Amino acid sequence: MARYDFDLFVLGAGSGGVRASRVAASYGARVAVAEERYLGGTCVNVGCIPKKLFVYASEVGSDCDDGAGFGWTVGGRRFDWRTLIANKDREIGRLNGVYRRMLEGSGVTIIEKHATLIDAHTVAIGGDRYTAEYILIATGSWPTVPETPGAQHAITSNEAFHLERLPGRVIVVGGGYIAVEFAGIFHGLGASVIELYHGPLFLRGFDDDARRAVADEMVRHGIDLRFNADVKRIEKTQAGIVATLNDGSTLEADLIMYATGRHPHTRGIGLEAAGVKLAADGAVIVDEYSRTSTPNIYAIGDCTNRVMLTPIAIAEGRAFAETVFNHNPMKIDHEGVPSCVFSQPPLGAVGLTETRARERYQTVDVYRSSFRPLKHTLSGRDERAMMKLVVDQASQRVVGCHMVGPEAGEIIQGFAVALKCGATKAQFDATIAIHPTAAEEFVTMREKV
Repeated sequence: MARYDFDLFVLGAGSGGVRASRVAASYGARVAVAEERYLGGTCVNVGCIPKKLFVYASEVGSDCDDGAGFGWTVGGRRFDWRTLIANKDREIGRLNGVYRRMLEGSGVTIIEKHATLIDAHTVAIGGDRYTAEYILIATGSWPTVPETPGAQHAITSNEAFHLERLPGRVIVVGGGYIAVEFAGIFHGLGASVIELYHGPLFLRGFDDDARRAVADEMVRHGIDLRFNADVKRIEKTQAGIVATLNDGSTLEADLIMYATGRHPHTRGIGLEAAGVKLAADGAVIVDEYSRTSTPNIYAIGDCTNRVMLTPIAIAEGRAFAETVFNHNPMKIDHEGVPSCVFSQPPLGAVGLTETRARERYQTVDVYRSSFRPLKHTLSGRDERAMMKLVVDQASQRVVGCHMVGPEAGEIIQGFAVALKCGATKAQFDATIAIHPTAAEEFVTMREKV
Protein backbone atom coordinates (compact mmCIF):
# COMPACT_ATOMS: atom_id res chain seq x y z
CA MET A 1 0.00 0.00 0.00
CA ALA A 2 1.31 3.47 -0.94
CA ARG A 3 2.61 5.53 1.94
CA TYR A 4 1.14 8.75 0.52
CA ASP A 5 -2.00 9.62 -1.42
CA PHE A 6 0.11 11.23 -4.15
CA ASP A 7 3.73 11.31 -5.19
CA LEU A 8 3.41 15.03 -5.95
CA PHE A 9 0.93 17.68 -4.86
CA VAL A 10 1.16 21.02 -6.66
CA LEU A 11 -0.27 24.27 -5.30
CA GLY A 12 -1.10 26.40 -8.34
CA ALA A 13 -2.09 25.52 -11.90
CA GLY A 14 -0.31 28.35 -13.69
CA SER A 15 2.24 27.87 -16.43
CA GLY A 16 4.92 26.48 -14.11
CA GLY A 17 2.64 24.26 -12.04
CA VAL A 18 1.00 22.75 -15.10
CA ARG A 19 4.32 21.99 -16.79
CA ALA A 20 5.73 20.40 -13.64
CA SER A 21 2.57 18.33 -13.14
CA ARG A 22 2.50 17.00 -16.69
CA VAL A 23 6.20 16.15 -16.87
CA ALA A 24 6.13 14.46 -13.46
CA ALA A 25 3.07 12.45 -14.49
CA SER A 26 4.82 11.40 -17.70
CA TYR A 27 7.45 9.73 -15.52
CA GLY A 28 4.82 7.74 -13.67
CA ALA A 29 4.19 10.02 -10.70
CA ARG A 30 0.72 10.22 -9.13
CA VAL A 31 0.04 13.94 -9.28
CA ALA A 32 -2.63 16.29 -7.93
CA VAL A 33 -2.84 20.03 -8.49
CA ALA A 34 -4.95 22.51 -6.53
CA GLU A 35 -6.05 25.79 -8.13
CA GLU A 36 -8.49 28.18 -6.48
CA ARG A 37 -8.90 30.69 -9.34
CA TYR A 38 -8.34 29.70 -12.94
CA LEU A 39 -6.36 27.15 -14.88
CA GLY A 40 -3.42 28.71 -16.65
CA GLY A 41 -2.63 31.20 -13.90
CA THR A 42 -1.82 34.87 -14.37
CA CYS A 43 -0.34 34.58 -17.86
CA VAL A 44 -3.37 33.01 -19.50
CA ASN A 45 -6.08 34.84 -17.58
CA VAL A 46 -4.91 38.30 -16.47
CA GLY A 47 -1.41 38.59 -17.90
CA CYS A 48 0.60 37.89 -21.02
CA ILE A 49 -2.11 36.54 -23.31
CA PRO A 50 -5.00 39.00 -22.78
CA LYS A 51 -2.51 41.87 -22.52
CA LYS A 52 -0.97 41.05 -25.92
CA LEU A 53 -4.47 40.80 -27.40
CA PHE A 54 -5.21 44.26 -25.99
CA VAL A 55 -1.95 45.56 -27.49
CA TYR A 56 -2.99 44.25 -30.90
CA ALA A 57 -6.37 45.95 -30.51
CA SER A 58 -4.78 49.25 -29.56
CA GLU A 59 -2.54 49.25 -32.64
CA VAL A 60 -5.34 48.89 -35.19
CA GLY A 61 -6.25 52.59 -35.17
CA SER A 62 -2.70 53.73 -35.94
CA ASP A 63 -2.44 51.06 -38.65
CA CYS A 64 -5.54 52.54 -40.28
CA ASP A 65 -4.00 56.01 -40.08
CA ASP A 66 -0.79 54.75 -41.68
CA GLY A 67 -2.74 53.41 -44.66
CA ALA A 68 -3.25 56.84 -46.22
CA GLY A 69 0.42 57.14 -47.11
CA PHE A 70 0.19 53.87 -49.02
CA GLY A 71 -2.84 54.90 -51.04
CA TRP A 72 -5.56 53.42 -48.87
CA THR A 73 -8.72 55.32 -48.03
CA VAL A 74 -10.16 53.99 -44.79
CA GLY A 75 -13.81 54.73 -44.07
CA GLY A 76 -15.43 55.61 -40.79
CA ARG A 77 -14.34 53.41 -37.89
CA ARG A 78 -15.53 52.91 -34.34
CA PHE A 79 -14.06 50.91 -31.48
CA ASP A 80 -16.37 48.86 -29.25
CA TRP A 81 -14.86 47.89 -25.90
CA ARG A 82 -17.46 45.25 -25.09
CA THR A 83 -16.77 43.41 -28.32
CA LEU A 84 -13.06 43.26 -27.46
CA ILE A 85 -13.81 41.98 -23.94
CA ALA A 86 -16.24 39.33 -25.20
CA ASN A 87 -13.83 38.06 -27.84
CA LYS A 88 -10.96 38.08 -25.34
CA ASP A 89 -13.05 36.14 -22.81
CA ARG A 90 -13.94 33.55 -25.43
CA GLU A 91 -10.27 32.98 -26.26
CA ILE A 92 -9.27 32.78 -22.58
CA GLY A 93 -12.08 30.27 -22.00
CA ARG A 94 -10.72 28.18 -24.85
CA LEU A 95 -7.25 28.23 -23.32
CA ASN A 96 -8.64 27.28 -19.90
CA GLY A 97 -10.14 24.24 -21.59
CA VAL A 98 -6.81 23.41 -23.25
CA TYR A 99 -5.05 23.46 -19.87
CA ARG A 100 -7.75 21.27 -18.35
CA ARG A 101 -7.46 18.72 -21.15
CA MET A 102 -3.67 18.69 -20.91
CA LEU A 103 -3.78 17.95 -17.19
CA GLU A 104 -6.54 15.38 -17.42
CA GLY A 105 -4.88 13.74 -20.41
CA SER A 106 -1.71 13.36 -18.36
CA GLY A 107 -3.63 11.69 -15.54
CA VAL A 108 -3.32 14.62 -13.14
CA THR A 109 -6.04 15.05 -10.50
CA ILE A 110 -7.40 18.62 -10.56
CA ILE A 111 -8.86 20.10 -7.37
CA GLU A 112 -10.32 23.57 -7.92
CA LYS A 113 -10.23 24.85 -4.36
CA HIS A 114 -7.87 26.69 -2.00
CA ALA A 115 -5.16 24.47 -0.54
CA THR A 116 -3.22 24.94 2.69
CA LEU A 117 -0.21 23.06 4.00
CA ILE A 118 -0.71 21.40 7.39
CA ASP A 119 2.81 20.01 7.54
CA ALA A 120 5.58 19.03 5.14
CA HIS A 121 3.56 16.17 3.66
CA THR A 122 -0.10 17.12 4.26
CA VAL A 123 -2.40 19.44 2.31
CA ALA A 124 -5.79 20.57 3.58
CA ILE A 125 -8.58 21.46 1.15
CA GLY A 126 -11.80 22.29 2.94
CA GLY A 127 -12.48 19.35 5.24
CA ASP A 128 -10.33 16.96 3.21
CA ARG A 129 -6.72 15.99 3.82
CA TYR A 130 -4.25 14.73 1.22
CA THR A 131 -0.72 13.49 1.73
CA ALA A 132 2.13 13.64 -0.76
CA GLU A 133 5.78 12.65 -0.83
CA TYR A 134 6.71 15.87 -2.58
CA ILE A 135 4.97 19.25 -2.61
CA LEU A 136 5.53 21.96 -5.20
CA ILE A 137 4.62 25.60 -4.53
CA ALA A 138 3.68 27.35 -7.78
CA THR A 139 1.27 30.01 -6.53
CA GLY A 140 2.64 32.88 -8.63
CA SER A 141 2.45 36.57 -7.78
CA TRP A 142 -0.14 39.25 -7.11
CA PRO A 143 -0.31 43.01 -7.89
CA THR A 144 1.20 45.27 -5.26
CA VAL A 145 -0.78 48.40 -4.33
CA PRO A 146 0.85 51.08 -2.11
CA GLU A 147 -0.91 52.06 1.09
CA THR A 148 -1.98 55.40 -0.36
CA PRO A 149 -5.06 57.04 1.16
CA GLY A 150 -7.95 56.25 -1.16
CA ALA A 151 -6.11 53.43 -2.95
CA GLN A 152 -9.30 51.35 -2.73
CA HIS A 153 -10.67 53.52 -5.54
CA ALA A 154 -7.91 52.37 -7.92
CA ILE A 155 -7.72 49.20 -9.97
CA THR A 156 -4.83 46.90 -10.90
CA SER A 157 -4.13 44.99 -14.09
CA ASN A 158 -6.33 42.17 -12.75
CA GLU A 159 -9.43 44.34 -13.01
CA ALA A 160 -8.35 46.13 -16.21
CA PHE A 161 -9.19 43.05 -18.25
CA HIS A 162 -12.80 43.09 -17.05
CA LEU A 163 -13.86 46.75 -17.13
CA GLU A 164 -17.43 47.29 -18.24
CA ARG A 165 -16.49 50.27 -20.40
CA LEU A 166 -13.42 52.04 -21.73
CA PRO A 167 -12.65 55.07 -19.54
CA GLY A 168 -12.11 58.38 -21.31
CA ARG A 169 -9.40 59.66 -18.93
CA VAL A 170 -6.89 57.30 -17.32
CA ILE A 171 -4.06 57.75 -14.82
CA VAL A 172 -1.55 54.90 -14.79
CA VAL A 173 0.78 54.83 -11.78
CA GLY A 174 4.02 52.88 -12.17
CA GLY A 175 7.04 52.47 -14.37
CA GLY A 176 7.47 48.77 -15.12
CA TYR A 177 6.30 46.46 -17.90
CA ILE A 178 2.63 46.57 -16.96
CA ALA A 179 2.36 50.33 -16.46
CA VAL A 180 4.06 51.17 -19.74
CA GLU A 181 2.08 48.57 -21.68
CA PHE A 182 -1.30 49.64 -20.31
CA ALA A 183 -0.55 53.32 -20.88
CA GLY A 184 -0.07 52.42 -24.55
CA ILE A 185 -3.15 50.19 -24.61
CA PHE A 186 -5.54 52.76 -23.15
CA HIS A 187 -4.08 55.51 -25.34
CA GLY A 188 -4.29 53.42 -28.49
CA LEU A 189 -7.94 52.62 -27.81
CA GLY A 190 -8.80 56.29 -27.55
CA ALA A 191 -8.40 57.29 -23.90
CA SER A 192 -6.50 60.32 -22.66
CA VAL A 193 -3.61 58.88 -20.61
CA ILE A 194 -1.29 60.25 -17.95
CA GLU A 195 1.45 57.94 -16.66
CA LEU A 196 3.15 58.79 -13.37
CA TYR A 197 6.43 57.33 -12.15
CA HIS A 198 8.14 58.28 -8.89
CA GLY A 199 11.68 58.04 -10.32
CA PRO A 200 13.58 60.05 -12.94
CA LEU A 201 13.17 57.40 -15.69
CA PHE A 202 10.96 54.31 -15.93
CA LEU A 203 11.68 50.69 -16.97
CA ARG A 204 14.40 50.28 -14.37
CA GLY A 205 16.69 47.36 -15.19
CA PHE A 206 16.66 47.94 -18.94
CA ASP A 207 19.37 49.76 -20.86
CA ASP A 208 19.28 53.52 -20.35
CA ASP A 209 19.30 54.31 -24.06
CA ALA A 210 16.36 51.97 -24.59
CA ARG A 211 14.46 53.46 -21.66
CA ARG A 212 14.90 56.97 -23.02
CA ALA A 213 13.90 55.86 -26.50
CA VAL A 214 10.63 54.38 -25.22
CA ALA A 215 9.91 57.52 -23.21
CA ASP A 216 10.54 59.75 -26.23
CA GLU A 217 8.23 57.69 -28.44
CA MET A 218 5.43 57.56 -25.86
CA VAL A 219 5.49 61.34 -25.55
CA ARG A 220 5.63 61.64 -29.35
CA HIS A 221 2.53 59.43 -29.55
CA GLY A 222 0.63 61.73 -27.21
CA ILE A 223 0.88 60.11 -23.77
CA ASP A 224 1.36 62.57 -20.90
CA LEU A 225 4.42 61.01 -19.24
CA ARG A 226 5.46 62.49 -15.90
CA PHE A 227 8.58 61.41 -13.99
CA ASN A 228 9.42 62.22 -10.38
CA ALA A 229 5.67 62.27 -9.77
CA ASP A 230 3.62 60.16 -7.39
CA VAL A 231 0.13 59.99 -5.95
CA LYS A 232 -0.32 61.02 -2.32
CA ARG A 233 -4.10 60.79 -2.08
CA ILE A 234 -7.05 59.55 -4.14
CA GLU A 235 -10.60 60.76 -3.78
CA LYS A 236 -13.77 59.52 -5.42
CA THR A 237 -16.08 62.22 -6.75
CA GLN A 238 -19.31 62.30 -8.72
CA ALA A 239 -17.28 63.13 -11.83
CA GLY A 240 -14.75 60.33 -11.33
CA ILE A 241 -11.38 60.28 -9.57
CA VAL A 242 -9.22 63.11 -8.21
CA ALA A 243 -5.57 62.28 -7.53
CA THR A 244 -3.44 64.61 -5.43
CA LEU A 245 0.24 64.38 -6.35
CA ASN A 246 3.38 64.78 -4.28
CA ASP A 247 3.82 68.37 -5.49
CA GLY A 248 0.31 69.30 -4.32
CA SER A 249 -1.23 69.46 -7.79
CA THR A 250 -4.34 67.47 -8.66
CA LEU A 251 -5.43 65.40 -11.63
CA GLU A 252 -8.96 64.38 -12.60
CA ALA A 253 -9.67 61.08 -14.32
CA ASP A 254 -12.32 58.45 -14.84
CA LEU A 255 -9.97 55.65 -13.78
CA ILE A 256 -6.70 55.28 -11.91
CA MET A 257 -4.69 52.10 -12.31
CA TYR A 258 -1.82 51.02 -10.09
CA ALA A 259 0.88 49.02 -11.85
CA THR A 260 3.50 49.32 -9.14
CA GLY A 261 4.94 45.83 -9.21
CA ARG A 262 3.93 42.35 -8.11
CA HIS A 263 4.77 40.38 -4.99
CA PRO A 264 5.04 36.62 -4.38
CA HIS A 265 1.62 35.16 -3.63
CA THR A 266 2.59 33.10 -0.59
CA ARG A 267 0.35 34.24 2.27
CA GLY A 268 -2.32 31.99 3.70
CA ILE A 269 -1.08 28.68 2.30
CA GLY A 270 0.62 27.32 5.42
CA LEU A 271 4.25 27.58 4.37
CA GLU A 272 5.33 28.46 7.90
CA ALA A 273 3.62 25.36 9.28
CA ALA A 274 5.62 23.25 6.85
CA GLY A 275 8.90 24.88 7.85
CA VAL A 276 9.41 26.70 4.54
CA LYS A 277 11.56 29.81 4.91
CA LEU A 278 10.50 33.05 3.20
CA ALA A 279 12.44 36.18 2.26
CA ALA A 280 11.41 39.58 3.57
CA ASP A 281 9.27 40.19 0.49
CA GLY A 282 7.42 36.90 0.96
CA ALA A 283 9.35 35.05 -1.71
CA VAL A 284 10.02 31.37 -1.12
CA ILE A 285 13.75 30.87 -0.62
CA VAL A 286 15.07 28.08 -2.87
CA ASP A 287 18.38 26.64 -4.00
CA GLU A 288 19.51 26.24 -7.62
CA TYR A 289 17.30 23.16 -7.98
CA SER A 290 14.23 25.01 -6.59
CA ARG A 291 14.34 23.10 -3.27
CA THR A 292 13.12 25.01 -0.20
CA SER A 293 14.36 24.81 3.36
CA THR A 294 12.06 21.78 3.79
CA PRO A 295 13.74 19.00 1.75
CA ASN A 296 10.62 17.51 0.13
CA ILE A 297 9.04 20.89 -0.73
CA TYR A 298 10.04 22.80 -3.87
CA ALA A 299 8.95 26.14 -5.33
CA ILE A 300 9.03 27.60 -8.84
CA GLY A 301 7.92 30.65 -10.77
CA ASP A 302 6.91 34.07 -9.52
CA CYS A 303 6.48 32.98 -5.91
CA THR A 304 10.28 32.62 -5.72
CA ASN A 305 10.87 36.11 -7.16
CA ARG A 306 13.90 35.07 -9.18
CA VAL A 307 12.82 36.16 -12.66
CA MET A 308 9.09 36.85 -12.96
CA LEU A 309 8.54 35.65 -16.53
CA THR A 310 6.26 32.87 -17.78
CA PRO A 311 8.96 31.02 -19.78
CA ILE A 312 11.13 30.93 -16.67
CA ALA A 313 8.32 29.35 -14.62
CA ILE A 314 7.78 26.76 -17.36
CA ALA A 315 11.50 25.96 -17.53
CA GLU A 316 11.74 25.71 -13.74
CA GLY A 317 8.71 23.40 -13.69
CA ARG A 318 10.28 21.03 -16.16
CA ALA A 319 13.66 21.17 -14.37
CA PHE A 320 11.97 20.28 -11.07
CA ALA A 321 10.19 17.27 -12.57
CA GLU A 322 13.36 16.07 -14.30
CA THR A 323 15.34 16.42 -11.09
CA VAL A 324 12.90 14.72 -8.75
CA PHE A 325 11.05 12.20 -10.92
CA ASN A 326 13.51 11.35 -13.69
CA HIS A 327 16.72 11.35 -11.60
CA ASN A 328 18.13 13.88 -14.05
CA PRO A 329 19.33 16.88 -11.97
CA MET A 330 18.55 20.03 -13.92
CA LYS A 331 18.90 23.68 -13.00
CA ILE A 332 17.95 26.81 -14.92
CA ASP A 333 20.39 29.46 -16.05
CA HIS A 334 18.77 32.74 -15.05
CA GLU A 335 21.43 34.77 -16.87
CA GLY A 336 20.88 36.06 -20.38
CA VAL A 337 17.10 35.73 -20.33
CA PRO A 338 15.51 37.66 -23.23
CA SER A 339 12.54 39.88 -22.49
CA CYS A 340 10.20 42.30 -24.21
CA VAL A 341 8.07 45.21 -23.06
CA PHE A 342 5.07 45.46 -25.38
CA SER A 343 5.11 49.22 -25.30
CA GLN A 344 4.36 51.16 -28.47
CA PRO A 345 6.88 50.77 -30.00
CA PRO A 346 8.06 47.67 -28.11
CA LEU A 347 11.37 47.24 -26.30
CA GLY A 348 13.26 43.95 -26.64
CA ALA A 349 16.45 43.06 -24.80
CA VAL A 350 18.81 40.21 -24.03
CA GLY A 351 22.04 40.21 -22.07
CA LEU A 352 23.67 43.04 -20.17
CA THR A 353 22.83 46.70 -20.23
CA GLU A 354 25.72 49.05 -20.96
CA THR A 355 25.88 50.01 -17.28
CA ARG A 356 26.01 46.38 -16.08
CA ALA A 357 28.57 45.49 -18.75
CA ARG A 358 30.87 48.31 -17.62
CA GLU A 359 30.62 46.99 -14.06
CA ARG A 360 31.48 43.43 -15.11
CA TYR A 361 34.13 43.97 -17.80
CA GLN A 362 37.22 46.14 -17.88
CA THR A 363 36.31 47.82 -21.17
CA VAL A 364 33.28 47.58 -23.43
CA ASP A 365 32.55 48.67 -26.99
CA VAL A 366 29.12 50.11 -27.73
CA TYR A 367 27.40 50.26 -31.11
CA ARG A 368 24.14 52.17 -31.46
CA SER A 369 21.87 53.15 -34.32
CA SER A 370 18.74 55.28 -34.47
CA PHE A 371 16.66 55.52 -37.63
CA ARG A 372 13.21 55.96 -39.09
CA PRO A 373 11.68 52.57 -40.01
CA LEU A 374 11.13 52.16 -43.74
CA LYS A 375 7.36 51.83 -43.30
CA HIS A 376 7.10 55.32 -41.88
CA THR A 377 8.86 56.97 -44.82
CA LEU A 378 5.47 56.63 -46.53
CA SER A 379 3.09 56.46 -43.56
CA GLY A 380 4.40 59.83 -42.42
CA ARG A 381 4.44 58.70 -38.79
CA ASP A 382 7.09 60.48 -36.73
CA GLU A 383 8.59 57.44 -35.05
CA ARG A 384 12.16 56.20 -34.67
CA ALA A 385 13.73 52.85 -33.91
CA MET A 386 16.84 52.35 -31.77
CA MET A 387 19.23 49.38 -31.78
CA LYS A 388 22.26 48.81 -29.62
CA LEU A 389 25.01 46.21 -29.14
CA VAL A 390 27.25 46.01 -26.08
CA VAL A 391 30.53 44.13 -26.61
CA ASP A 392 33.19 42.95 -24.16
CA GLN A 393 36.29 44.50 -25.73
CA ALA A 394 38.71 41.83 -24.50
CA SER A 395 36.87 38.79 -25.89
CA GLN A 396 34.79 40.66 -28.49
CA ARG A 397 31.75 38.69 -27.33
CA VAL A 398 28.42 40.46 -27.78
CA VAL A 399 27.08 40.62 -24.21
CA GLY A 400 24.05 42.86 -24.70
CA CYS A 401 21.51 43.38 -27.47
CA HIS A 402 18.80 46.02 -27.15
CA MET A 403 16.08 47.30 -29.46
CA VAL A 404 13.18 49.74 -29.44
CA GLY A 405 11.06 49.47 -32.55
CA PRO A 406 8.47 47.39 -34.44
CA GLU A 407 8.62 43.63 -33.79
CA ALA A 408 11.39 44.04 -31.21
CA GLY A 409 10.33 40.87 -29.38
CA GLU A 410 10.38 38.75 -32.53
CA ILE A 411 13.79 40.09 -33.54
CA ILE A 412 15.48 39.84 -30.14
CA GLN A 413 14.37 36.20 -29.72
CA GLY A 414 16.67 35.19 -32.58
CA PHE A 415 19.61 37.20 -31.31
CA ALA A 416 19.13 35.65 -27.86
CA VAL A 417 20.27 32.36 -29.39
CA ALA A 418 23.41 34.05 -30.71
CA LEU A 419 24.26 35.50 -27.30
CA LYS A 420 23.59 32.15 -25.60
CA CYS A 421 26.11 30.61 -28.02
CA GLY A 422 28.71 33.27 -27.18
CA ALA A 423 28.70 34.99 -30.58
CA THR A 424 31.37 37.61 -31.20
CA LYS A 425 31.04 40.97 -32.93
CA ALA A 426 33.07 39.56 -35.84
CA GLN A 427 30.49 36.79 -36.24
CA PHE A 428 27.68 39.36 -36.22
CA ASP A 429 29.60 41.32 -38.88
CA ALA A 430 30.13 38.21 -40.99
CA THR A 431 26.40 37.44 -41.04
CA ILE A 432 24.70 38.53 -44.25
CA ALA A 433 21.77 40.86 -43.65
CA ILE A 434 18.20 40.35 -44.83
CA HIS A 435 17.34 43.52 -46.70
CA PRO A 436 15.27 45.57 -46.24
CA THR A 437 14.51 44.75 -42.62
CA ALA A 438 15.01 46.50 -39.31
CA ALA A 439 16.85 43.45 -37.97
CA GLU A 440 19.68 43.87 -40.48
CA GLU A 441 20.90 46.83 -38.46
CA PHE A 442 22.27 44.42 -35.85
CA VAL A 443 24.67 42.88 -38.35
CA THR A 444 25.64 46.06 -40.19
CA MET A 445 26.65 48.39 -37.33
CA ARG A 446 30.38 49.08 -37.60
CA GLU A 447 31.09 52.38 -35.87
CA LYS A 448 31.57 52.43 -32.10
CA VAL A 449 29.78 55.05 -30.07
